[in-house]
Amino acid sequence: MQLLNRILFALALAVLSACNAHAAGPFTYYAQNHLIDYLFRGQASGTPSTWYVALYTVCPTDTAGSGTEVANANAYARQSAGANALTVWAATQGGTAVSSGTTGTASNLAAIPFPTATGSWGTVNCWALVDSGTYGAGNVWIYAPVTTPPTITSGATATFGVGALTVTITP
Repeated sequence: MQLLNRILFALALAVLSACNAHAAGPFTYYAQNHLIDYLFRGQASGTPSTWYVALYTVCPTDTAGSGTEVANANAYARQSAGANALTVWAATQGGTAVSSGTTGTASNLAAIPFPTATGSWGTVNCWALVDSGTYGAGNVWIYAPVTTPPTITSGATATFGVGALTVTITP
C-alpha cells in the first residue's frame, strides 16, 4: 500500500493521457497540496480508494472546483476508474501489462464506459480524475484537455478502453 501511495503521489511529476484523443494535464492545487503534505509534512496520503472519471464542457483549472462538468442530466454520471489496486491498474511497458511497476507507467485493466446519452451532453473538452462518484461532490485531482473534443449526442456512448487511461511518471 505504501508503494501504491508513493506512485499516486509521484503523479505530480506525471504526464497523463486518456484514450487516444487526450493530452497531458496538470494537477490541481488540491492535489499539489496533498503531495506536499505527504512528502514533507508527514501527513497521511489522503488518496481516494477509488478514482472516478468526470467529463467537462469547460475545462477545470488548477483551482479545485472550477470548470463545468457535463450537466447532471441525459444519463450522464461519473464513472469509476476502479479501486487503487494492482488488479485494476496495470504497470505497462510498450502497451503490454507487466508484473511490476518498473516502467513508470500504469493503465486501466478494464474498460470505463459511460452510460449511453439520452440527450445532448455537449462538447466534451476535458476529462478529470476526481475522488467522488457523486455529481458535484468531491475534489478534482488532475485534469486534461481533449485533443479532438467530441460532441456527445443522444445515443452516443463515451468509453475509455482497456489501457486507454494511462499514467506515466516522468523523471
